[in-house]
Amino acid sequence: TWYREQGVHLSIRAMFRKGGKSTSMNHGGRRRVVTEFDDGGEMIEEYDLKTDELLLRKRRSRTVLGKDEEWEYLVGEAPRTFSPDVGILAESSVNPTWQRSQDTPQSFVWRVRNLPYPIETYQVTCDHGDQKIVIRTTNKKFYKRFDVPELKVLKLSLQDDALSYDWKNNTLIVQYKKPRDVIKAELEEKVETQQLRLKRAPEDGDVDCKQQ
Repeated sequence: TWYREQGVHLSIRAMFRKGGKSTSMNHGGRRRVVTEFDDGGEMIEEYDLKTDELLLRKRRSRTVLGKDEEWEYLVGEAPRTFSPDVGILAESSVNPTWQRSQDTPQSFVWRVRNLPYPIETYQVTCDHGDQKIVIRTTNKKFYKRFDVPELKVLKLSLQDDALSYDWKNNTLIVQYKKPRDVIKAELEEKVETQQLRLKRAPEDGDVDCKQQ
């Protein structure tokens, strides 16, 4: 996994682009920043060209045998895959789907869609021993545990009073207030992304390069 003992340094580097070479380009109304690392790790981020809002962040590492691992989506949703065996999309439109959605400036945000149960059904808590957020339902229809990568790489602990949730339109919305250290790190990333953008305004297919 990404947080194997030998992978901790890679995790820190990939989250904040430290030690990697970043290449950016405009594509489809988005600013795409690809960061590659000497050990084979890779991260792709996509930003709205007008607002600089982060729309997608995914990363993957490389095994000791040189094989790329599966993408891990930190922000945004993985594309649904087509199953030729059954001729339909692999993910059902009626099953619950969990994803880290677009954050707000002050909070991390996750959504679980296709949950038709009233708000009193949900229990959202911090597991301090495992440092994971836990979602469960009293009717035992849904259960999910997940960590917050930004907190993990900055070695920050979960705080109960930073966690909140709401439910509407069959969607459970979980939010976690960003600590000051995370906001500072994200601001540094945003400044760096703007610097890449201001170097020049490339058209689709043109690239900028910046050595970290």
